[in-house]
Amino acid sequence: MSFIAPLIPDNAPFTPAQRAWINGWLAGYLATAAAATNGAPPVSSAAVAEEFPWHDAALPLDERLRLAEGQPRERRLMAAMAQLDCGQCGYLCRSYAEAIASGAESGLARCVPGGKATARALKELLEAPARGPATVPAVPASASAAPAAAPSRVALAGRFDGARRLNGDGSEKDTRHVVFRVDDNAFAYEAGDSLGVHAANCPDLVAAIIERLGASADDEVDCRDGSRRRLAEALSVVCDIGRPSDAAVEVLASRAPDHDESQRLQALAEGYPGAQPEDADLLDLLIAFPSARPPLQELVSALAVLQPRLYSIASSPRVRRGEVHLTVAAVRYEKRGRARKGVASTFLAERAPRGARVPIFIQPAHGFRLPAADDTPIIMIGPGTGVAPFRAFLEERRARGATGRNWLFFGDQRRCTDFLYEAELDGYRRDGLLTRLDVAFSRDQAERVYVQYRMREQSAALWSWLEEGAYLYVCGAAAMARDVDASLAAIIARQGGVSAGEAKAYLATMARSGRYLRDVY
Repeated sequence: MSFIAPLIPDNAPFTPAQRAWINGWLAGYLATAAAATNGAPPVSSAAVAEEFPWHDAALPLDERLRLAEGQPRERRLMAAMAQLDCGQCGYLCRSYAEAIASGAESGLARCVPGGKATARALKELLEAPARGPATVPAVPASASAAPAAAPSRVALAGRFDGARRLNGDGSEKDTRHVVFRVDDNAFAYEAGDSLGVHAANCPDLVAAIIERLGASADDEVDCRDGSRRRLAEALSVVCDIGRPSDAAVEVLASRAPDHDESQRLQALAEGYPGAQPEDADLLDLLIAFPSARPPLQELVSALAVLQPRLYSIASSPRVRRGEVHLTVAAVRYEKRGRARKGVASTFLAERAPRGARVPIFIQPAHGFRLPAADDTPIIMIGPGTGVAPFRAFLEERRARGATGRNWLFFGDQRRCTDFLYEAELDGYRRDGLLTRLDVAFSRDQAERVYVQYRMREQSAALWSWLEEGAYLYVCGAAAMARDVDASLAAIIARQGGVSAGEAKAYLATMARSGRYLRDVY
């Protein structure tokens, strides 16, 4: 049995999330202290101070904000981020918050995963009276505000080499295997990294907006990126028209002569609960509020800049020289009687012509890496498109001649249509690269079965692997990651014969030591 630290009692005056984090901190601190007595280097006080309990994508926004109460403004702003450190905003969660607090960054809508909830929380925090320490404590030089990989944000042209459909006929999904051909030297990356794609908005949506505005596609406007462009081009590649900023909604409100429309738009801009239409794009607003027709330049200047989309890379550079592979689910749905499309996913699946030059860049992973020791066992949990980085991991481990065991949990809707990379994974299982492959297809039986069900079925083996030092990786939607986390805690509690709090502390210790890594969105 691994080291288990003393625990905060269940009746202590903390929320479950706070208690779990404190237990994890104690576990990591005391385990490190114990190791130090056996000759291991002690942890520095600065390193301990760098733990942020609110930096957890599995926690809801209100819980993260509660955990940051009493902290400096920089840290409360950080708690409002999506907590993914995905890099889509050009920062990490911490450095974005510090840039906003210092005034170096004025854009509050750059957190794509956090969406309007994050933008509004940031706005409220900035407007609220300052509480807690005025500035953050001194931090080590290694934790500087600017991301170490900032230069990699410079986009270079990758040649789009197609988007092959992975789902079979009859599937409810449209998942694509996307390939870009790149210059080896310009696009150096590692397994675990992500690819940023600068996509264009759907031309049909752009045309409909221009028509509603009563404008011409050839009208010229000044864009927030400093360029002057035709209106059609500005709305296509510069402006975020899918998630109008609160500033843009306020512009519409100020220019709506109809008093009722103006008030309703203002309620939307201020985030009043129940304000309609909910989760509206720009066309929704122009349809719902026909009197709101601001000057073009005023509207374009208020719209946020369209952010790149990031996708986990599904290939190893050792195996796919001059290529970057992605696994992309095309997002399509209906809302308010209109067909909606994901910006980048349908750009890749439908609109990008083969051979087109697309602006792309490498976003280095922050810790989501294979173990340095090739004999270390790894457990990978990646349903749906979450399998992408694990395809890269398997290619990489084979190329490196790694001897460590590999276990993959994969799930989707139906085995006959949605077993992504089935031939590859079955081949890896047969030749021994994949020691274990456990799959769950939720729609193949009356009762829904997900990857966490398979994990519980294999509780004893999972516990054995963890106790032997396996690294554990999770990739996929945040809701799935929360369910997996809960299942892991239950497995550890049952197999290890410990309490729920001790199981959480065990996972927290794994995370602190870099053995429990999540890439969630």
